[in-house]
Amino acid sequence: MKVSFFGIALTSLLALSSCKTTHSTEAPKSNIKEVVTSSDVTLVDVRIPEQYAAGTAKNAINIPLADIHNKLETLKGKKVVVFCNKGLQADQAMEILKKNGVEAYDGTSWKNVKGLQDEADKK
Repeated sequence: MKVSFFGIALTSLLALSSCKTTHSTEAPKSNIKEVVTSSDVTLVDVRIPEQYAAGTAKNAINIPLADIHNKLETLKGKKVVVFCNKGLQADQAMEILKKNGVEAYDGTSWKNVKGLQDEADKK
């Protein structure tokens, strides 16, 4: 009896998992390189001013994560790429921006964004 119950359960599980569809409600991911290098993007470094002053991506503005709520209106209607040192603050900024209707993209780190810019400049 135990074997047949296990067999039925396993067969049912396999049948159900094979019927799984792959519908996604997420928008397709954009190529971050194209977004970073587009002429209509606003690059936002969400680190503290001292870190921003020590080095950032070309044409980036500094809006520290702690101030992002206060700057939402200035970012609405713009294509925004956020970044920081390692991506943790950028993830938090992305969440805030998207919840407030800002078209935001995750550039992860300032070195990543700068590298994408440098790569595009070489072409």
